[in-house]
Amino acid sequence: MLLHDRAQALAIAPLWRLGFRPFFLGGAVFAVLALGLWLTALQGWLGAWQPVGGSLAWHRHELPFGFGVAIIAGFLLTAVQNWTGRPGLAGRPLAALFGLWLAARLAWLGGAPLPLLLALQLPFLPLLALLLGRQLWAARQRRNYPIVGVLLALAACEYLLLQGLALGDEALQRRGALTGLWLIGSLVGLIGGRVIPFFTQRGQGKAQATTSQPRLDLLVLLLSLLIAALLAAGLGLQPRPWLAVPLLALALLHGLRLRRWYAPGIWRVPLLWSLHLAYAWLALAALGLALWHLGLQPQASLGYHALAVGAVGGMILAMLARVSLGHTGRPLQPAPAMTWAFASLQLAALLRVLLAPWLPAAGLWLSGACWLLGFALFLRHYAGLFCQPRVDGQPG
Repeated sequence: MLLHDRAQALAIAPLWRLGFRPFFLGGAVFAVLALGLWLTALQGWLGAWQPVGGSLAWHRHELPFGFGVAIIAGFLLTAVQNWTGRPGLAGRPLAALFGLWLAARLAWLGGAPLPLLLALQLPFLPLLALLLGRQLWAARQRRNYPIVGVLLALAACEYLLLQGLALGDEALQRRGALTGLWLIGSLVGLIGGRVIPFFTQRGQGKAQATTSQPRLDLLVLLLSLLIAALLAAGLGLQPRPWLAVPLLALALLHGLRLRRWYAPGIWRVPLLWSLHLAYAWLALAALGLALWHLGLQPQASLGYHALAVGAVGGMILAMLARVSLGHTGRPLQPAPAMTWAFASLQLAALLRVLLAPWLPAAGLWLSGACWLLGFALFLRHYAGLFCQPRVDGQPG
């Protein structure tokens, strides 16, 4: 159901009035639950219990396609309303879509038969792409068509991963998981390229945002998608020196964008420096993977975890904190504890990349604890907002 009038909107329970509410809340809760379960599984504390496919397959899938996709869904279902001027998904249809996401999470954890898991998991991303695409098409919002393409590409990656799970093919699972993670990083770059300069200029009290550079933005997106295609083809599972070339180029382009957006005053505004630091991890992830392909660092996982924890996790937490305030009608002034939450996510990435290779047990546990602290602080200060009406009395 699409909302058409104010009275109809206000009659809906606040949690189901706009996509960011259930998906941000559910995604943040899952961020804590999933990392906690993964850490305990690594220690063998879960006994005979195993999720579908084992704990490693579950972890590979649930970071990009459980946690990441939930936040993407919440953000896009909310943003498309602003992009198109058309009402967003709400009410029972929104509850049904969220229920599908939640049912797939429970099926993984409950050891459901694989056919049931596939039936619950595979439709979500195509359905989200359809919902978004219909809104964009009706408003002829061509600028945002590539986002629908990325969602469909994510769906294809998930199919690869789940096909690998069904066939017991480890390499196919890794291809799907790593390409999916990279595509989510590409979305971080695409959306970050729009919101970071705008938020930075607004946060500095300036009326005009930094002039966009469409060619640079397009080049970053195309290069990111090229690397994703190479990963999907299986060319990123072993070191290949020639792959360092596009990765180094992408790291440089990310750095150029970040330099262009930078303003010294960001360090006084947690909602700004958290975004800038998260985006910086995109460049570091590409650089780390380039060094791995050149044989100059020993583990590809360092680059991928820089992407997963630093860029994706850091950007998600920063965007959750800002978007949730704005769309509930509150001032953009997060609780002081959120400064510690943002810092915890940055520390989680540093520990996972710098300490875990040398002290695996300590590095993983400390990094995981920082991740858990960051999202737990977010839930402590934001969870109630999603179930309350906007303070300005507006729908949404």
